[in-house]
Amino acid sequence: MFSSVLSAAIMGVECFPVRVEADVSDGLPMFNMVGYLTSQVREAQDRVKTAMRNMGIALPPKRVTINLSPGDLRKDGPAFDLPIAAAILTALGYLEEVMVKDVLIVGELSLDGTVHPVSGILAMVDKAKELGCRACVLPKENWREGNIIQGIPVAGVSTLKETIEMLRSGDFERFQRENPVGEVFYREPEYSLDFDEIQGQEAVKRAAVVAAAGFHNLLMIGPPGAGKTMVARRLPTIMPLPSLEECIEISRIYSIAGLLPADSPLMVTRPFRAPHHTLSPQALAGGGRIPRPGEITLAHRGILFLDELTEFSRVSLEILRQPLEDRQILIARAMGSFCFPANCMVVAAMNPCGCGYFPDMNRCTCRPGDISKYLRKISGPLLDRMDICVEAGAVRYQDIASKRKKGPSSADLRKEITRVHKTQEDRFRGTEIRFNSQIPGSELETFCPVEKQGRELLEKAYKKMNFSIRGYHRILKTARTIADLEGEEILLKRHIGEAICYRKADKKYWNI
Repeated sequence: MFSSVLSAAIMGVECFPVRVEADVSDGLPMFNMVGYLTSQVREAQDRVKTAMRNMGIALPPKRVTINLSPGDLRKDGPAFDLPIAAAILTALGYLEEVMVKDVLIVGELSLDGTVHPVSGILAMVDKAKELGCRACVLPKENWREGNIIQGIPVAGVSTLKETIEMLRSGDFERFQRENPVGEVFYREPEYSLDFDEIQGQEAVKRAAVVAAAGFHNLLMIGPPGAGKTMVARRLPTIMPLPSLEECIEISRIYSIAGLLPADSPLMVTRPFRAPHHTLSPQALAGGGRIPRPGEITLAHRGILFLDELTEFSRVSLEILRQPLEDRQILIARAMGSFCFPANCMVVAAMNPCGCGYFPDMNRCTCRPGDISKYLRKISGPLLDRMDICVEAGAVRYQDIASKRKKGPSSADLRKEITRVHKTQEDRFRGTEIRFNSQIPGSELETFCPVEKQGRELLEKAYKKMNFSIRGYHRILKTARTIADLEGEEILLKRHIGEAICYRKADKKYWNI
């Protein structure tokens, strides 16, 4: 007696179909599982046998062989419990082969037959739709998440008994909803923070607006308590909301990582990741024996905030160099190579020295050698990849004590930045470019026309400040965003001048 059931496995951020085959034949009673399995998957045999016995189905004293195909794909996690049980039940005659044909089944079983949720449902249902499956059977807790993918019926089950009844009835259509994303996607998000709460630091706020408008990397340097972290944590409130396709892309990553919020099956705001500086290089880049997304990937389409930048290990920081250029990170393992998306905006904050008060020599207690050593923790190539470097000076007493005059709110700034994002969308339509920060060097002449006076200023700055070619390109990209904020198509001298100023802070500190 032989049967097979369709399931799925997650590798990196991709999903692959897995055929769960069961054979029940005469021979020495045993339960054997093959197919390049981890210990987690091998433990399924005890869970499945006990769950079936507790619901009144005892395995006959026969030889049971389970194969998870393809054999060269490593399988991990408890999601194969339910499809293994379904394959055995089909082989024993409790289910007919036609009932499980072209139905994707995933779920973890407890010993009493309860079906528990698993990670990666969005990717699995999307793969099932791609393969032309007629339905998916998932744990009930994953049902809302699975329904985000439209065009394929998704049934949620709570127990193994419900699974059998569902497969026998074949009535999957009654679970399908017409607009499963409407209840969460069109809900206006509420933020507890607002940009108008920031006192002073007008230059830093302006730099933050430019960075958000063009998706530019931002580095803030200043003494403790200057408001660097305050600005960074309010950046998500001025970022335009992601499109539905971006929401699904972000949610897919979080589903695979097991981080999708329980109260929402869809991520409707851009991610904001702020890892502690003690994190390992593997936690930042992703990886493991079976690679999983790291912080760079979890910040995809959003913001990766690195507070106390100089406290991160040198190895961790250097990992950022390739993803900041390629917008993806490639991880190679013996079993294969995995490509993780890493299209995020990096925002970093740091002190200029160990005590935090350089160049105020009235307060700074560091020796010149110590300051230089402290700043050298940030390499030149990494610094060169920061589009905007701005100095956050100490907040003046007048800004604190005087009656606070509110600046633009997050809602006001978000409207302005949304307009700039729309301008970029129209400009780059038909290309793979999304934001000004992503313009390749070969296209700069096309998308960044500069007036004569602006070119003269750019030439002087290039010669005097010894910019690299990458730094030169990033000045043009930043100037393009500044011009878009003013509604200008041609890059004027003042746009170039402001963009150059955003490269002066790093020259000030790293040339000491």
